[in-house]
Amino acid sequence: MTSLRQKMLDLMTFRQFAPKTCQVYLSAVTRLTSYYHRSPEHISSEEIKQWLIGISSERKWSASTIHQTLMALKFFYEQVLKKSNFLSDFQLPKRPQKIPVLLTQKEVYAILHTTRNLKHLTLLSLCYGCGLRASEAVVLTQNDIDSERLLLRVVQGKGRKDRNIPLSPSLLRLLRYYWKTWELKHYFFCSTQKKKKTLGISSAQKIFKQAKAKAHIDKEGGIHGLRHAYATHQLEQGLPIHQLQLFLGHSDVRVTMKYLHWVPRAQVIASDLLEQFTPDEFIMKTRPENYNEQF
Repeated sequence: MTSLRQKMLDLMTFRQFAPKTCQVYLSAVTRLTSYYHRSPEHISSEEIKQWLIGISSERKWSASTIHQTLMALKFFYEQVLKKSNFLSDFQLPKRPQKIPVLLTQKEVYAILHTTRNLKHLTLLSLCYGCGLRASEAVVLTQNDIDSERLLLRVVQGKGRKDRNIPLSPSLLRLLRYYWKTWELKHYFFCSTQKKKKTLGISSAQKIFKQAKAKAHIDKEGGIHGLRHAYATHQLEQGLPIHQLQLFLGHSDVRVTMKYLHWVPRAQVIASDLLEQFTPDEFIMKTRPENYNEQF
C-alpha cells in the first residue's frame, strides 16, 4: 500500500466514513491512476476532467455515479493533497428527478400474505411497518426493542445517527412470536438459525424479490420500496412531514419533502400500517401450545 493510499484511508477512518464509502473513494482514485499510469500527485485537473468525461460516456455512468466519483477525487485532492477548491469549476450533470414506482397498501399486503416463511414475513413486515432500510433491519437486536414504550431503536443508521421509531402493537406481536419460535439470542435475522452472523442485504433483497413474484406484482424496485411505501402511506394517513423526517432519519427535511410530491393526497400520529394485515392469523395457525408471549 502506498503512503498516499494509507494516508487517505487513515483520514477516512478518522472521520468515521462507512466501510462502503471508503471502498468507493479508494476505488475512484485507483481507477484514475491506473488510467494515466502515474501518481495522482502528477495528474492535472484538466486530465481528471477529460478522464471523467471519457469514462462516464464509455461506461454509461449515471449522474449519481459521476457525482460520487467526483466527491471521492475532491476529497483526495483537497483533504489528502491539500489542494484547495480542486475541480470546483467542473460542471456536473443534473441528477434526473424520478418518482420511484410506489407500492400501494393493497400490494404490500399481498406480498406479506404470500410469504409463508416466518423469518421472511418478519423481515418484510419490519421494513414496511417501521420504514427501515434493509441495512438497518438485518442488524436489529433484542436490545433495540422497547416493548414498554412501543419504540424501535435504530443504532447508527445511515449517516451514523441513532433514532427511535414508533413500533405498532401488530408488529410487536409478530416480532415476539418470531423471537420465541426461532429461539433467538441476539440478532433477529441471522444467516442461519444457529450462527451469529447477520443476514446479508443481498439475501434480504432476494427474499423481497421472491415474495413480490409470488404475489404477482411486476412493479420495478427492490426491498427499499417498502420504505418508500411506509413514508407515502404514513403521509396519506396524516403524519406530519417533520415527524416523518425523524422516523426516516433524514438530516434535511427537503429530502423528506419529496414524498409530498409522490403522494396523491397527503391529508397526527404514526399509524399501525400492519393492523389490517393482522399477523395474528399467521401466529394463531402456527404457534405451539406452550407458547409464552413474554419478550
